[in-house]
Amino acid sequence: MKKIRKLWASRVFQNYFLLLVCFLLLEIIFHLIDGISIFHVASLRVLLGLNILALLFGYIFSFLPRLLNKILSVIIVLIITIYGIAELGFHNFLGVYASISTNTQLGAVSSYIEDFLASFEWTFYLMFIPFLLLLIYYIFIDKKVSLELPKRKLNSWIVFLKMIPIFLLILLGLLYCGTLKASFMQDKYQSTTAYDLFKKPTNASLVVRNFGFTFYGILDIKEYFFPGKSLSNIEINPDDLDFKTPETSENPEEEVSYHTTINNTYWLDLINREKNEDLNNLNKYFVSNTVTTGNEYTGMFEGKNLIVIMVESGNEIMLNSKYYPNIQKLVANGLHFTNNYSPRNICSTGNNEMGAMISLYSINNNCTANVYQNNTYFESIFNLFNNEGYITNSFHDYYDWYYDRSVIHKNMGSGTFYDAVKLKLDFSYNYPAYDTWASDEELMEKYLEIIDENGTDKPFMSFITTVTSHMPYNMSSEYGDMYMDLFPEDYSTELKRYMSKLKVVDNAIGILLDGLEKRGILDDTVIVLFGDHYPYSIDTEKINAALDYDLSVDNNADRIPLIIYNSEIKAEEIDAYTSYIDILPTVANLFDLNYDSRLYMGTDALSLEHEDMVIFIDGSWKNAYAFYNASTSKIHYYTNKTYTDEEILAINTEVRLKLEMSGLAIRKNYFSYLEDALSNYTTSD
Repeated sequence: MKKIRKLWASRVFQNYFLLLVCFLLLEIIFHLIDGISIFHVASLRVLLGLNILALLFGYIFSFLPRLLNKILSVIIVLIITIYGIAELGFHNFLGVYASISTNTQLGAVSSYIEDFLASFEWTFYLMFIPFLLLLIYYIFIDKKVSLELPKRKLNSWIVFLKMIPIFLLILLGLLYCGTLKASFMQDKYQSTTAYDLFKKPTNASLVVRNFGFTFYGILDIKEYFFPGKSLSNIEINPDDLDFKTPETSENPEEEVSYHTTINNTYWLDLINREKNEDLNNLNKYFVSNTVTTGNEYTGMFEGKNLIVIMVESGNEIMLNSKYYPNIQKLVANGLHFTNNYSPRNICSTGNNEMGAMISLYSINNNCTANVYQNNTYFESIFNLFNNEGYITNSFHDYYDWYYDRSVIHKNMGSGTFYDAVKLKLDFSYNYPAYDTWASDEELMEKYLEIIDENGTDKPFMSFITTVTSHMPYNMSSEYGDMYMDLFPEDYSTELKRYMSKLKVVDNAIGILLDGLEKRGILDDTVIVLFGDHYPYSIDTEKINAALDYDLSVDNNADRIPLIIYNSEIKAEEIDAYTSYIDILPTVANLFDLNYDSRLYMGTDALSLEHEDMVIFIDGSWKNAYAFYNASTSKIHYYTNKTYTDEEILAINTEVRLKLEMSGLAIRKNYFSYLEDALSNYTTSD
């Protein structure tokens, strides 16, 4: 016992042991709450990392006065505790982990902090247990068990003993580095190695699984200030590009029509000339990306007007014909995609709006639309219609507080962007407030006035993002209370307020349909309606009351309506798995626009080449056969069909490449580069 007390009297050992216990308990509690297995090979790496962290802090603090030592130890544990709770909250609320890269949105996020905090589960606060235990130890136990050793003269032996923690840190560091590349320490389903994730932590879910939430925070800070190099090295075989581009086709009238516009010869020559590795990886990836062909739907809506409507927080509750008859009219004369998803991310509204406009996945750790607002995209949905002589514009019934749409939409190619200020809508600048959001009904009335101003002699293409159904739902508001009496009494108050706001959206759709019909252009207009994300400030159990499936299972919460309507077509249900990423290429085919399908991460959902799968921002995926959860590395099958380990790894590799190349294309403003590079070839001709 005396030897143990002597060992405990060592400030380094005491600090190390107490911090290690706290760090370890925090990781275990975090993993259990978030559903991440602790019986996983990566847990060994997490344990080594926590040892390094505890020993490092313990050694540094040992040189400080005892009281300061204790205070700093408590502060470190408290900081990690609060950070862990915040990450649990973000993952529960948004489906992703937070990143320091999202700091640009802190001002906007702070305005709905009450909704965010209200979404916390009681289990999150179990994270305070290690902090409280450390506090109790220092206040009530430390003096009773501590033993002050007599001070000794500094000699070579004492110096050596004091160097032992440094030797241990070096040893632990070498072992930790070894786990990054050791084959037995790699997940068999994971296409990105631990070493690659350490260098470039692009996927937060995989980083948390492989390194723990504490080291995720450290790596996230490292990546913010010292970004790692892009990892993928794309290889292509020019002989595999065996389809015909318009310039190389021997017979332009051949039966198979390929959705390509860029000459392969130009693109391959650009690859041979380009010296920048990132840009060349992007060139190689996109030149060999999926090419779709024409189908029975090609040109179905050629020459018609197009109105794309993204409904704020619009999930499949909107499809209830009893409460939302106008949206039901769209279903009754539309292509209804029954397995459509809008995967959540850090900034779901702005990023998913952007994804629908350019068919690229946003970067999973920032508000991509804002951060890269100056990018240009010649292949955007606006520019495809601009090239066909359409009048293009976009609308949102709020002002540029969350997202800089006046800049973003202009650079996307929108001819004119109208916000609530420009439209002179009645709304509040303050959030939260009783009458926070503008009315989507008034938005549609103003929109019809713009149609009249522009005239209908030229076709038009509009992108409208609504706002009335935005949270909060936990407080009284004009539109949240307006139709509450329509809904069952056993529904929660939050759910009824949400559904009441959706009723205003449905009324707005009715105003639009009536207005188009009165102007004699309803038959000549196509309406695409989808939601940006589900109402994530409402607990999924409460939302389940209004749906016939469980939102808490297999990312079902991200299941969102997608309807493509025209008054002259019959209803058709499309069971392909789709997301907002597929809207642009699907519309381009339906309107028979001049586009290159290789430039998009999505595909025409009506084509034979459509990859029947939804990709989530954390690398998870879902199709008719299974749901793969990247956070847990587990797969849930729906049918008798199963995948081999090799097949799962192949799918995960494809998913990783899509997400990684999409993010890299945005970071490098690739499509502006490609447009300039290709224009040099055409002008030289």
